[in-house]
Amino acid sequence: MTRVKKGVNALKTRRNTLKKVKGYRFGRSTKERAAQEAIFHAGVYAFAHRKDKKNDARRLWNIKLSVPLKAAGLSYSKFIGALKKKEIAIDRKILADLAHNNPESFSRLLKKVA
Repeated sequence: MTRVKKGVNALKTRRNTLKKVKGYRFGRSTKERAAQEAIFHAGVYAFAHRKDKKNDARRLWNIKLSVPLKAAGLSYSKFIGALKKKEIAIDRKILADLAHNNPESFSRLLKKVA
């Protein structure tokens, strides 16, 4: 079998790896093995934090909802329970947006639920 030198492919792989870690600190931006590990960890963190971002958004919606509800003398859990009993299918994202941007519509919804 003939000898195959992998110079071109190896250099291309190295170049692509080092492009991905541009701006990283210390050896992770210059050394191939450290760069590979940094890319791997970055991917793991990116995946986990995409999931966390959804959780953070939902928490924010709950907070945006609970403030006007407390002013109306209602708790968040009782409000959500009342919505389900009345079969009003509006998700928390829309409810939080209503409470924040259209307080008059939100108050009409509160009267309908209570």
